[in-house]
Amino acid sequence: MTGTVHLTIDGKPAEVPEGTTLRAACEAQGIQVPTLCWAENLVPANVCRVCVVEVEGARVLVPACSRAVEPGMVVHTDSERVRTSRKLVLELLGSSVDMSQSGDFQAYAKRYGADPARFGPAATVAEPPRVDNALFVRDYAKCMLCTKCVQACGEEAQNSFAIAVAGRGFDARISTEYEVSLPESACVFCGNCIGVCPTNALVFTREYELRRDGQWDESRQAVTDTVCGYCGVGCTLTLRVQDNTIVRVTSPSDNPVTRGHLCVKGRFGWGYVED
Repeated sequence: MTGTVHLTIDGKPAEVPEGTTLRAACEAQGIQVPTLCWAENLVPANVCRVCVVEVEGARVLVPACSRAVEPGMVVHTDSERVRTSRKLVLELLGSSVDMSQSGDFQAYAKRYGADPARFGPAATVAEPPRVDNALFVRDYAKCMLCTKCVQACGEEAQNSFAIAVAGRGFDARISTEYEVSLPESACVFCGNCIGVCPTNALVFTREYELRRDGQWDESRQAVTDTVCGYCGVGCTLTLRVQDNTIVRVTSPSDNPVTRGHLCVKGRFGWGYVED
């Protein structure tokens, strides 16, 4: 039987089940810890470091997304040390990755007063978006190497293992085997990588084209949940519709059937609706 852990978060006592992460413990107290690489349906990757918090007695700041609570912990989520660290991390990310389409990043940057421009001209990946299939586009200038797409493609969801981190250091990048195009790789086009990408480095072709042409307008979009009609599993689909046209299909990450993941039919097989 799981025990209970008592700790203090931002000066207030908290009581959570043993094994709870600091992020979840903070959320239970109504404290939203910022994060870019964490996803509800994936194992914490500990990559972005935006979620760090201060634990009294610890030498360094700890990642709230993966660090489990311990009895007697005294946690500070908004101390000067935490805010300085988050600000710097956001500035470093923004100076090397095109975060223009990440709503979470924009909100966090405003919250912590992050100014990526103080590091000089942006040093993003200098390559055009990769368009090698009709379903989605890869824009590595927007890739922050959070590795969530690799997790979703691997044993945590699809088990296709079509992509992985290739290279080291500044040459590290998400790649298919031997850099082949997606249609030539092991990709089954489930699109689960798109569903977890926090920066739009992976994006539906229709959304990419609308953004490119300056026609993407979320204020004109309706969001509707429905059930996929292809089989009897009963996956929930969240349809985003603009001008009576489906522009994006996802699934809720807390849905007990899909856990946010879909197959190629559920995520991309909606063309018949518009026929």
